[in-house]
Amino acid sequence: MKKIRQYLLIGGSLAGVMLLLSGCANGTNQQQLPTGLFGFVYHLIGLPLQHIMLQMAHAIGNNGAGWAIVIVTIMVRILLMPLMLNQQNKSITQQEKIARLQPQMKLIQAAMRKKDINRDQQMQLSMWQRDLYQKNNLSLTGGIGCLPLLLQLPVMWGIYDAVFYSKALSAASFFGISLSQKSLSLAIVATVFTLAQSYLSTIGIPAEQKKTMQSMLLLNPVMTLFFSLSFPGAVALYWTAANFVLMLQQLIITFVLMPRVKSRIAKELKDTPVVEVVTSEKISDLFNGSTKNQNNQNNTNLHNNLRNRNQGKQRHHK
Repeated sequence: MKKIRQYLLIGGSLAGVMLLLSGCANGTNQQQLPTGLFGFVYHLIGLPLQHIMLQMAHAIGNNGAGWAIVIVTIMVRILLMPLMLNQQNKSITQQEKIARLQPQMKLIQAAMRKKDINRDQQMQLSMWQRDLYQKNNLSLTGGIGCLPLLLQLPVMWGIYDAVFYSKALSAASFFGISLSQKSLSLAIVATVFTLAQSYLSTIGIPAEQKKTMQSMLLLNPVMTLFFSLSFPGAVALYWTAANFVLMLQQLIITFVLMPRVKSRIAKELKDTPVVEVVTSEKISDLFNGSTKNQNNQNNTNLHNNLRNRNQGKQRHHK
């Protein structure tokens, strides 16, 4: 569930950025520079990156504009990669530890679904769940931090501005592909890279979780294809380069980072076994004990009522 929520967060963030940039493109043109918040990001990030791209394009010469977009995009993504890998390390660590707690978590979840559960029983189950996490050094919100995503958004936005608001970059061509017109070939390449990334992210995860994620993971390639076909080729080229780096990043996560984390967690759990907090016996006692207490309380109330009635009759006879 942690990984599913993370992909939902990433997918939602990317969709939001794409829709935001789509709105910018529809409401402006390359001669009219953005204002307000859009203008702030453009001058702070977009304009410096644009100058770098133009200088690089001039130095390269033939196909220089396209190569400048590709090189700068890859460089920025590589700079962001350690941050993302660190976040993935935390996320995978959290997932592996939670997987060891699943037997106890399933007991709590099954008990929570009982129809005759009362408030006190719910509170006790919640307390057991909290103790289960605390005693096994886990956080209920661990591994799903938003900081890396939030740091990426203005950078992605800035690169888009650098390309979109530069007539020199957008009017150029890249191996015969016009960067000022929509490009089906670039859209397809960007989508293929996104599909590869989605596939790689399913390697090494449980079959049940993989089945749950399938439809969601197909959403990113569909979004990539749609938005790449909605923008000029220069922007589609940026997404192609960015998705290529993300695919390489996923390769590192799947075949390097994930095996290392799994090995480390297995060793840690061997030295420090999972603390047992919830058992089927405790669950049974919680519900059966509550029933017995309720019956005892009802019997006590009945006994008190009968005694009060007898006392009333005795007073009446006197």
